[in-house]
Amino acid sequence: MHLHDSYVLYTTKDAYTLVGQSEKAETLTISRGANSFSIKPGANPPPRPEQELVVYGLFGVISLLKSDYLIVITKRTKVATVFTSPIYSANDFSVFPLERSSSAELVKHPQEAYLLGLIKSHLYSAPFYFTYGGYNVTSRLQEQEPSEKPLWETADDRFFWNRHLQRRFIDAMTSAGQEDYSRFILPCIFGFLEFKHASINGRNFLFGLISRRNRYRAGTRYFSRGIDQAGNVSNFNETEQIVLLDAQNGGGAAGSSGGAVRGDIRFSYVQTRGSVPVYWAEINNLRYKPDLKILDLSSTAESLSRHFDQQISLYGDQYLVNLVNSHGYEKPVKDAYERALNAMGNPRIHYTYFDFHKECKGLRFDRVSVLIDSLDQDLQQQGYFFHDTTAAKQPQRKQISVVRTNCMDCLDRTNVVQSALAKWVLNNQLRQIGVLSVKESVEEHAAFLNLFRNVWADNADVVSRAYSGTGALKTDYTRTGKRSKEGALQDGINSAIRYIKNNFLDGPRQDAYDLVTGTWVPRKGEELGWADKRELAVRAAPWILLFGLFALFVTFFAAAFVNDYVASSRKVAIVSLALVAFAFNSILVNGIDYVSQPRLARQALDDILGYTGKGYESGRRGRPVKKKLVSVESSAKNRQARKESLLPSLSSPQIKQE
Repeated sequence: MHLHDSYVLYTTKDAYTLVGQSEKAETLTISRGANSFSIKPGANPPPRPEQELVVYGLFGVISLLKSDYLIVITKRTKVATVFTSPIYSANDFSVFPLERSSSAELVKHPQEAYLLGLIKSHLYSAPFYFTYGGYNVTSRLQEQEPSEKPLWETADDRFFWNRHLQRRFIDAMTSAGQEDYSRFILPCIFGFLEFKHASINGRNFLFGLISRRNRYRAGTRYFSRGIDQAGNVSNFNETEQIVLLDAQNGGGAAGSSGGAVRGDIRFSYVQTRGSVPVYWAEINNLRYKPDLKILDLSSTAESLSRHFDQQISLYGDQYLVNLVNSHGYEKPVKDAYERALNAMGNPRIHYTYFDFHKECKGLRFDRVSVLIDSLDQDLQQQGYFFHDTTAAKQPQRKQISVVRTNCMDCLDRTNVVQSALAKWVLNNQLRQIGVLSVKESVEEHAAFLNLFRNVWADNADVVSRAYSGTGALKTDYTRTGKRSKEGALQDGINSAIRYIKNNFLDGPRQDAYDLVTGTWVPRKGEELGWADKRELAVRAAPWILLFGLFALFVTFFAAAFVNDYVASSRKVAIVSLALVAFAFNSILVNGIDYVSQPRLARQALDDILGYTGKGYESGRRGRPVKKKLVSVESSAKNRQARKESLLPSLSSPQIKQE
């Protein structure tokens, strides 16, 4: 079932009316007074509408404190065509209140304005992709079969990013079942998608890469770490590399983008990445390296089993590649992961440790080949998806397992390893179909190798930007195959930007994830307690620091140009220096109080900070001890209480910090 690929939105005082423009026209009416939906066949625009607007998708409806809001896609860009199905990116949106009050009146309420700002910032910061039918962008190629079911029913729930915003339409159908809104429900993915025409040895084909970001436990780098009680992990992405060829030489000109091929011959290879699946956090405190904290909870084993049971049911055996350092700051995370895996003892989980920084010391990232060589036999057995539709209706080969790669962030080191694995598999795929000879590799074809490297580097940047706020590190190697001084310099710049964003800007970004994905749901009419509860001295310290620095500047300036001021300037300088030292020390001592924190689920973060049970903690910098903390597992009574308070909080993306 194909969706309407465009609509006309009519606005009146009493309703929003969406008229689908496909052959089977339908009219969806959203009543502003009753806050209800209805649908009728045919085009039924209202008389004398106040506004008409062409839109290209219904992103969903979200409830805030004062009103519900209709979100529609108003601009789109066609980025590719797969199996005759155009794929689009969403480029512009409009948000309309269902309350009859104007937007200007609603945003006078500061908390409503904050939540609206979160939604709009999220819409414009995330790359969203969608189709109207045929090819399902939310699902890997191996899982797609012809179906008459609505697109939302065949979508992979994990990657249906706006599922929470479509909930009211879906619930209306699944509970009452009287009206069918299916042609209006548009599943979008948040992630990366790029398809390029390529040519090797005169054979044209379409090369594509898709990374789908999981909507469960979504969040930012320092507010989303580890696992939750349901087995979801932070920063989980499924990355699929696709190659499509026609049975006879065809397709587009080499190097062009977009376009379509029939895709008679289809290859796909899937990898996953995700945070180390134990309970851990990094507590940001203005230091470059936050405090590392690992929670040794009794529920760890159960959560880990749930995670891998789900992964095995979806992908088959799990080949885990752990790139976390074997010494120093990261070592406790590695140790906790290995202890949990050993205790679980699942024979379908195959663990490989690769000390990336040690093995690739001196910028020798090419030594990732050592890891691939060690996995050669497993990769041969794992296989990939292959379907020559001209020879058989069913695929000739399926991928029976998956490589799950992680480092601390599951970004930079992970990107290098995933692109190397993808190239190894691609060589085998192209050899199978005769595009490459048995001893030939894509490394011998400079034009395609450049295309391959840049697509993978673009993917690395997008995945990294969603989690850390900047592009990926080490992409100079991904793009060129060499590590350069310029690339190392750019990595330093990106690391500095990450520090600033992760400390001072990520609180609202985490709130936006929680609001759009439904991790935190507002209640109508609720007043949120967002008052600044920090002590006066803590709030005043930054202003004292600024005043002291300003006084020092004025003192030195005056001393340089006013001779009579030299003697008194020393006293002023000493007082100013004392103020600066006092304020700077106060800021360091209370560092966590100056970090931009999420507002919408603060209890989750408090539970992590208050945990004093078994586990590991690297330090308590930036967190002065103000009262004695009680272990959350110190007694049977506490364990029972925390079963309902702590663990659900651990399910929230916000308390896992790095």
